[in-house]
Amino acid sequence: MVMLEAATATDTGREREINEDRVWSQIYQSSEGAAVGLFIVCDGIGGHLGGESASHWAVEAIRRELDGLFCPPDPRGTVLLSQQELDAVQFGKEITRQSSMSQVEKLVRQAIQRANQVVYEFAQTKPEIASDAGTTISMAVTLNDRVIIANVGDSRTYLFRAGKLRQITQDHSVVASLVSSGKIKSSEVYTHPQRNLIYRSLGQKSEVQVDTFLEVLKPGDYLLLCSDGLWEMVRDEKMIGQIITKSESLQQACRQLVEAANKAGGNDNIGVVLVKIT
Repeated sequence: MVMLEAATATDTGREREINEDRVWSQIYQSSEGAAVGLFIVCDGIGGHLGGESASHWAVEAIRRELDGLFCPPDPRGTVLLSQQELDAVQFGKEITRQSSMSQVEKLVRQAIQRANQVVYEFAQTKPEIASDAGTTISMAVTLNDRVIIANVGDSRTYLFRAGKLRQITQDHSVVASLVSSGKIKSSEVYTHPQRNLIYRSLGQKSEVQVDTFLEVLKPGDYLLLCSDGLWEMVRDEKMIGQIITKSESLQQACRQLVEAANKAGGNDNIGVVLVKIT
């Protein structure tokens, strides 16, 4: 039986007036032990109200699109069969209804595309406040001991296991591309003059390319989702690990991560979601 626990925190930081980061955490734990979780971090882009609105509407769109994952089936309701299931009935075969991770991945991709469409249309219809609106996203959907992680932009998801922090997502940024091509060192990411330029985000085009990753979770694992306001400021992975493991609660850990980012300068908004698997 997999158990999930999560906490969130977000902060404006020390240099911004508006908080354009949005975070979300939702868990469904059935009496039979099945566990489903949805966790999101969005970092808005765009002047005035553009970024703030983009991150908000992206989270809301994904919540609506994936709401069905958190609604246990009603045995009294009418069951709609797919064509494949209908063919199985006609040939006397047994119907199996098991949510595979490939289906979950498809739902995640559809949800992000829907969020992209919502933000894109918002920017098109409200050019006076949102002509350049966009948002990054890093999200995770857990189904028992499996997790689908998806991202667009430079918000990240990490897996913390056995004292080691491992970045799962890949940044869609200019500096990440330069590191991959060997043109700069990874340590130069934080000081490079183009460090704030990303080449992929929600709302910039009518469709968006989404990266997804599948991981198998183990008891004692943690998922850390965060905006660049955390990972750019708190670069010591051992410090992050100590905060996670030594805090009295997940909520305290989130608050301390935010505090660490602010102590390091707080140059940007900070968004954090921390998930514990037991």
